[in-house]
Amino acid sequence: VQLQASGGGLVQAGGSLRLSCAASGRTFTVTHMAWFRQALGKEREFVAVIKMSDDTTSYRDSVKGRFTISRDNAENTVFLQMNSLKPEDTAVYYCAAAPRWYHVRTYHESEFQYWGQGTQVTVSS
Repeated sequence: VQLQASGGGLVQAGGSLRLSCAASGRTFTVTHMAWFRQALGKEREFVAVIKMSDDTTSYRDSVKGRFTISRDNAENTVFLQMNSLKPEDTAVYYCAAAPRWYHVRTYHESEFQYWGQGTQVTVSS
């Protein structure tokens, strides 16, 4: 499975961005797709996940109510709509996918096998 992330950029605090992650290859093996982020000097952290079988979603607390993960099944694309952005949302955002032979429990990065290249999101104050 190959993942291509796009949509990052520079935005002022309070603004919005939508990230896209296009998947190709053996996408039928994927059970979960997620977004992670890594700020400069910090560890990569979970942001949001969507379960492909029933569209169940989960978010880290700091983005709940502001970010929405969704997917377009026909296009094999997952989106992350980010509203009310804050300077602390500044990071490189990565999309990730877990195949059925990976057991997704805690949304730790080790539970995801496939990774996109990352897209920079910068929020100015």
